[in-house]
Amino acid sequence: MRKGIIRLTYRKIIDASSQKPWDKTVFDETYQEFFMQAQLYNPDSAHLTFQELLDNVPKAEQLHYLTSRVAMGYLKQLNQQIPDVTNELGSLCLPFTEFKFEILASHIEKKEAHRVAIFFYSDPLTWIDTIDGRLLIAYGDQRDALQAGQLVQTDLIALQPNLSIWSFQS
Repeated sequence: MRKGIIRLTYRKIIDASSQKPWDKTVFDETYQEFFMQAQLYNPDSAHLTFQELLDNVPKAEQLHYLTSRVAMGYLKQLNQQIPDVTNELGSLCLPFTEFKFEILASHIEKKEAHRVAIFFYSDPLTWIDTIDGRLLIAYGDQRDALQAGQLVQTDLIALQPNLSIWSFQS
């Protein structure tokens, strides 16, 4: 019955089409930061896209990190809950403490080309079962409590695009 300990990952894409206020703010702020940081690597504006910078400028890979710093304050606003992923009751429910920020594309003259991804990694969860495309989970490592027949708080989380099992331990 018990499956084991898992950590989920959720990949949130933020671009010019994003509609939620938090997403729009992260889009605007990360584009502005990218634009400013890119000037340090590209003072003569010879390279217009993020990919051109990666291909031609040593250490341009650091733009991921440098741009991510502006997003960190906005990540704190999430109160350590992975956005967009809800339980069957419609509540945000997946705690996270780790994330990774990545610039997917950008252009120093075309803000609408800016596109970033934030990968959220859930805290450990006990995967109990899968029911009709939904994961029955408990928070933390609850294997001993389940083995002992104790009552354990659970949640049902629907599998959805960009949500995946990142790690597994039996």
